[in-house]
Amino acid sequence: QVQLVESGGGLVQAGGSLRPSCAVSGIFIRGVRMGWYRQAPGKERELVARITTVGSTQYGDSVKGRFTISRDNAKNTVYLQMNSLKPEDTALYYCNADILPKPDWGQGTQVTVSS
Repeated sequence: QVQLVESGGGLVQAGGSLRPSCAVSGIFIRGVRMGWYRQAPGKERELVARITTVGSTQYGDSVKGRFTISRDNAKNTVYLQMNSLKPEDTALYYCNADILPKPDWGQGTQVTVSS
């Protein structure tokens, strides 16, 4: 059974940085594409960033140039470096694996950016 545990969110002022992490168990992330997602109140969950098994990355338009996704296969953990944070980045952030069936979502980690 795949388990996803996100941590590292918090409250930060606009322009600040955070680096959430996602610890994965039940699969080896070196063999799967991983993604970070977010869901703001009243909005649908959206893909923020994705990283392939060979390290290629893809970002949503709203975070390009500010966020960086990375992976540590030895620790089976995925990270999201978030810089130049904006109030509109406020959301619950989740990670997940691009496999079928899709693993159950973790509890997420809250990121709140104050203006």
